[in-house]
Amino acid sequence: QVQVVESGGGLVQAGGSLRLSCTASGLTFTSAHMGWFRQVPGKEREGVSCINWTGATTYYRDSVEGRFTISRDNAKNTVYLQMNNLKPEDTAMYYCVVVVAMRYDYCLAGTFGRGTQVTVSS
Repeated sequence: QVQVVESGGGLVQAGGSLRLSCTASGLTFTSAHMGWFRQVPGKEREGVSCINWTGATTYYRDSVEGRFTISRDNAKNTVYLQMNNLKPEDTAMYYCVVVVAMRYDYCLAGTFGRGTQVTVSS
């Protein structure tokens, strides 16, 4: 079955950086759109960034545009999220997802991983 496993979360001060990684299995990664969602307790999950199977199309939510960069390495079945200039409001559980559909302005997630916690202190 499809499995995605995240890593790279942690505690960082505001203004710092983290890189999340996600390795996928059980699917043809080179044909899969991938992405990252996040969730704060008591709130709905929200799309953070997604990337299509070629890497040519990406989606970013407005609040992370210019600070976060999504990328993929199809040879390693891995997708990355480089997060720079982190803010306390970025604190959340971050989930790697297999994307069902996407464009530059939206991203619809299918399979979710278990998540990795990102905490940004002020």
